[in-house]
Formats: sequence, structure tokens, C-alpha cells
Amino acid sequence: MPETPPTVLVLTALPLEYAAVRVHVEEREERVHRDGTRVEVGRLPDTPWHVALAELGMGAERAAALTSQLINWLRPRAVLFVGVAGSLKDDVGIGDVVVGTQVYEIHSGKQTPEGFLVRPGSLPGSHALEQAARSAVRDLPGVRAHFVPIATGDVVLADAESEIARFLRRNYNDAGAIEMEGSGALRAAHLNGQVNALVIRGISDRADAGKHRADASGSQQLAAEQAAAVTVAVLHKHRPREGSSDSEEGPQGAAYGGDHVDFRGGTFHGPVTGKRSGG
Repeated sequence: MPETPPTVLVLTALPLEYAAVRVHVEEREERVHRDGTRVEVGRLPDTPWHVALAELGMGAERAAALTSQLINWLRPRAVLFVGVAGSLKDDVGIGDVVVGTQVYEIHSGKQTPEGFLVRPGSLPGSHALEQAARSAVRDLPGVRAHFVPIATGDVVLADAESEIARFLRRNYNDAGAIEMEGSGALRAAHLNGQVNALVIRGISDRADAGKHRADASGSQQLAAEQAAAVTVAVLHKHRPREGSSDSEEGPQGAAYGGDHVDFRGGTFHGPVTGKRSGG
């Protein structure tokens, strides 16, 4: 049986994020999950990858549910969440790209009479994908990249002096950017076969009162294009592991237990001859 080409799942939340990645993907065709979720699957030129591109909408809970669905359906070798974000650091500027070394779930905690007690939840980005990103950006002269944690929260932050902004500075002061979906995608990748996953975000604003002006100036488009460029560069560096399979049935004919051969999940069109042992 022919081997299924290796697939990478590239997820976005917004139309302009989707469009920024889509221009890099050739020979696209739309596929529809039985529950209605749509992806475009195409080829990334000069790589072994087939890209399955999806626009999920906003929010971590939605991202987690749909990422899980897509992983179980498409069996990707890697998952990348790509899009725009707000900066949380003075040295992380508009148009820069933040690669998430880990992603914080900022709403985890316990409310007590003494106040909100933070119970930090974090998920690491894939080491292999992060290393590919570090290598890739060295050859992208138009990209300034930061390898730092990213904060995920169900909030659009447009006030640097708000309570939530102070909360982030107190409890997640190493985070370089804030967005709304990354932790959901990484959680789904971790729980569904521990698929390699990474969050890549272009900075479109400084998460302050100037967000509206920045967006109006075209900063979201710039940020989305920069994040997409880094994503493509990562996939030129990162290669599928030899001998792995994207098939839903899993590897067929793999040896296990000494002289035994594992045919579980195989499809047969004739008799199979073997020997029964006492094991």
C-alpha cells in the first residue's frame, strides 16, 4: 500500500491569519469532517509536507476541542498554531515574532477571601520544532524573533494599566505575548498521542490603549505575514521521522516480542499463514 504523505496541521483563529499561511500552500483541496469542520490540504513546495490548514475561530476552549477532532481525523506529525498576538514586553515590538517556549494558561487558580491564588498551568512547546525555529530564523533577515513563553487567556488586552495586565506582570512576568488559543491547541496535542506542537505568533499591538490605532495601520496583516513566514521556514527545517506513519491504522507489520509480528490494524486481502506459540 502506498505510504500516506506526512501531514502537518496548521491552525489559525482569524481569516487574515489563514490567508497569510494559505498563500504558501499549493495544490489545495478542501476536505470536510463528518461534523462539519473544514480544512484545506495542500503541498508545501520543496518540503515533504502536506499542510492541512484550518481556521478555528477564537478562544482556547474552542481551539482545544477542534484541535483534538482534527488530530484524530488527520493524524498529523506536527501541529502549529499560527497568528497574531499582543506584546507584553517593551523589547518585543510590532512585527516581531514570538515562538512559544511554553504556553501559560493564565486563568488557572483559586479565588479565596484573601484574593486570587494563582495555580500556574503551563505546557512546553515541542523541543524539535523550537530547535527548527531557532535555526530557521537565522536565515530570515526580515524577521526579529523571540523565544519566550506566551500567555493564553480569554481576553483581548487593550489596557496596559488594567487589573489583568498587572496580574500578568505579577505572575507571568517572563511571558512575551498574550493571545487566546495557544494553550488549547497544545493541550489537545499533548493528550492526543503527544504530537509535536508549537505556537508561533506575530506581534500586532502592544496590548495597550494603542491597539486600535495599531490594528488600523495594518499591523495585524504584517504580524500574520511574519508569523506565516517563520512557520514555512520551520517546516523547511523540520523533517518527519523516518519510519513513522500518518495512517489511522498505525504501523503495519512491525516486529514485537522477539519472533512475533504485529499485524494489528492491518488490512488483508488473502490468507495469512503463521504459527501459534504458547506465548
